[in-house]
Amino acid sequence: MSSLIARILITAFGLWMADQILSGISFDTAASLWIAALLLGIANAVIRPIVFILTLPITFLTLGLFVFVVNGAMVLLVGHLMPSFHIDRLGTAILASIIVGLTGWAANTFIGKKKGKEKG
Repeated sequence: MSSLIARILITAFGLWMADQILSGISFDTAASLWIAALLLGIANAVIRPIVFILTLPITFLTLGLFVFVVNGAMVLLVGHLMPSFHIDRLGTAILASIIVGLTGWAANTFIGKKKGKEKG
């Protein structure tokens, strides 16, 4: 349960960073940020694997670059599901997904190092 909450916190932080960096993304309230993080996690867990498998030929043809489009589409989907989460276009959603991914990677790297110190 705590790992789920940590993932939502990390995703929310990434979405907040994207909101600060990009001009085409915004949240009406702080609650909409948390709900968007939760919905993005659900979309990435349920819908993204199906879309990834269906678009595998395109992903191979683009040498994996189409994955950025799939990830951006998940952010755009959450933006369409939530009226309080505004995202301008697919390009902004792709950049936001990159920011969310980088913040998640950085947080997991930090948490992984912390766990390694506790074991040793």
